[in-house]
Amino acid sequence: MTLRRAEIAVGDQLPPLEVPVTREDLVRYAGASGDFNPIHWNERFATEVGLPGVIAHGMFTMALAGRLVSEWTGDPADVLRFSVRFTRPVVVPDDGVGATVELGGKVAAINEDGTAKITITARSAGQGVLGGANALVRLATDSHPAESRSEV
Repeated sequence: MTLRRAEIAVGDQLPPLEVPVTREDLVRYAGASGDFNPIHWNERFATEVGLPGVIAHGMFTMALAGRLVSEWTGDPADVLRFSVRFTRPVVVPDDGVGATVELGGKVAAINEDGTAKITITARSAGQGVLGGANALVRLATDSHPAESRSEV
């Protein structure tokens, strides 16, 4: 289901998303992505290189932010562009609980071309972990309810 331009307004908040992240999640992500850097699973190594502990993969954190937007649009194909900067690591303790990433978003602009800019916040342990996070999403218009995806 594509969002309709008439259904949203600048300032609208996306439904918040809280995602628990455990060491097991990091191992599964490493296997799927091929990123076996020991900073994502080895506490000793992570602290030896100056990190506060084992950290989540930056791309994993970015994907969580993408999930926030794609769940809101109802169709991942409606996310046309997505960008973030990694500002702080998500430290994932080996305590059976892990960490929580808290995500939020807001409609920052509705553009004449039928798209909307979404700004995204991502926090863990009370600190922002992504900066400059935003997405450009496609909106359906009332005059074109079934817009073609072949333009992207």
